[in-house]
Amino acid sequence: MENKYFSLEIRDDNRLTKILWIIFGLMCCGIALFWMIYNLRSGKVIEKQWITIIFLLGFGAFQIYSGFGLATKFIEFNSTYIRLKKNSILPAADLPSELFEKIELYPLKVQFFFINGKKILLRFGISDPDKIELIKAEIVRFSESNNLILDIKTEDI
Repeated sequence: MENKYFSLEIRDDNRLTKILWIIFGLMCCGIALFWMIYNLRSGKVIEKQWITIIFLLGFGAFQIYSGFGLATKFIEFNSTYIRLKKNSILPAADLPSELFEKIELYPLKVQFFFINGKKILLRFGISDPDKIELIKAEIVRFSESNNLILDIKTEDI
């Protein structure tokens, strides 16, 4: 079976945007390194400047990381597992079907329950209802093909 990939991002970024993120990240890192060298050579070290240098390095590194597409959040379905990345910084998690106890599907979220008692909650948001319906349909198909317990629930407000 082929993999079905769904982006969980609000927007899709084009190549120009990614290139600009990388350039901006390199500029931030370059400025931070310049200030670090300048502070060390001048002999007057101010602690508040180190905070700025660390922030610029971290921000620049994240811009480069995002520019290479490593910060993209997604859910990917295969015949035997779900690959989920719901955080920009943390790595993707592989969720094999044999570890699932059940899946609860709500209108704007899905909760995966595992045999070992662990739970993973994925919130969809309301930005793209068509994409949410496609993901929910794929979750239903995945649970049926792997004989998993699927509870479709509604939430009353």
